[in-house]
Amino acid sequence: QVHLVESGGGLVQPGGSLRLSCAASGGSFSSYAMGWFRQAPGKEREFVAGVSRSGGLTNYEESVKGRFTISRDNGKNTGYLQMNSLKPEDTAVYYCAAKTGSIYGLGRYEYDYWGQGTQVTVSS
Repeated sequence: QVHLVESGGGLVQPGGSLRLSCAASGGSFSSYAMGWFRQAPGKEREFVAGVSRSGGLTNYEESVKGRFTISRDNGKNTGYLQMNSLKPEDTAVYYCAAKTGSIYGLGRYEYDYWGQGTQVTVSS
């Protein structure tokens, strides 16, 4: 079983950057594909980005392509989401998730383990 803890959220002005981290413990992090999701008030939790177990394959939700970068360091049992050119519509609670298998999934129900979430607020 994997325990995930996100960090790095906060308040940032439009156009700014944040880097979220997802620290894994209690299991073999490199055995899982990883995803980042977000949930804004009153909305469904949505896929943001995914990375394969090896880190070699990535995928992004259309609205974040070119602005966000997902990565992982299996040696440090940590995943990352670098967010640049942030917009007010990026405001949400961001969650990392781990999925058994080598390839990320696009749906929230494909993931086995979740972190508690970290708030990202983009506002001037």
